[in-house]
Amino acid sequence: MDKLDCMRAFAAVAAQSSFTSGARQLGISTKLASKYVARLEEQLGAQLLNRTTRKVTLTDTGRAYLERCLPLLDQFDELEDVVQLRQQELAGPIRITAPTGFGSRELVEALQPFQQAHPKVLVELVLSDRHLPMLEEGVDLAVRFGALKDSTLVARKLCGMRLVVVASPGYLATHGEPAEPEALATHNCLLQMTSPQPDAWVFGQGAAQRTVTVSGSFRANSPRAVAHMAASGLGIARCPHYTALPFLRDGRLQVLFEQQETDPATLYAVYPSSRHLTVRIRALIDHLAGCFGQGFSA
Repeated sequence: MDKLDCMRAFAAVAAQSSFTSGARQLGISTKLASKYVARLEEQLGAQLLNRTTRKVTLTDTGRAYLERCLPLLDQFDELEDVVQLRQQELAGPIRITAPTGFGSRELVEALQPFQQAHPKVLVELVLSDRHLPMLEEGVDLAVRFGALKDSTLVARKLCGMRLVVVASPGYLATHGEPAEPEALATHNCLLQMTSPQPDAWVFGQGAAQRTVTVSGSFRANSPRAVAHMAASGLGIARCPHYTALPFLRDGRLQVLFEQQETDPATLYAVYPSSRHLTVRIRALIDHLAGCFGQGFSA
């Protein structure tokens, strides 16, 4: 039984917290994945995984072993990359995580031409509005908005994203258009709960920056849902420009306070500093930077 196969099985099962899902990721049977992990634990003389009927979790020893195991698997992948470069063909798995709203549409649209160009690259997209622990979840690449807080991660900027305040012409005709951001206190504001402070809207830049507290009758963890409700005339929303763009184009929304917008949110491609970037992952990051850098934030 090849030790590399045992290590791959262990890493996949740990990432998926499941022998069944880990085996499916590798394209082998659950029984074989279990055999591989048991063999690895036997060779090491240590228990790497806690097994229950509901879930598989890492032991402390397993977590320490996983952190050292992944770079070795990456190095082996790098050897395969050398061959792929010579053949001009990319192949192998990439596990990506991204916010649900952005990932389900904008990211998927960007991934389509990459997959068409590289059909042997196996992309697994995990959509989640929480930041998944990348090493423990077996994530190769995360696409995230906002500043990087974890020093063990490396980020590459993909693009800037305008945050716009929008309302429908119908809402403004009924309730009046606020002349200044402070007037939002008297309006029904629609809150995006994935923001760090949903009820604190920032306007302006640098020394002129100020925060306005808002409230309203609708809140959602999806920026696209907030844009939809604003387009239906329910209230005033603050959301990423890309979610409002279809409604701005057809006139169902208009931008307010355009001259007082705050700094754009930044979209990053994020990966663990301890992981070797395989050729296929580097190629995907370059592809995403090209896609999102071409007027995406306009």
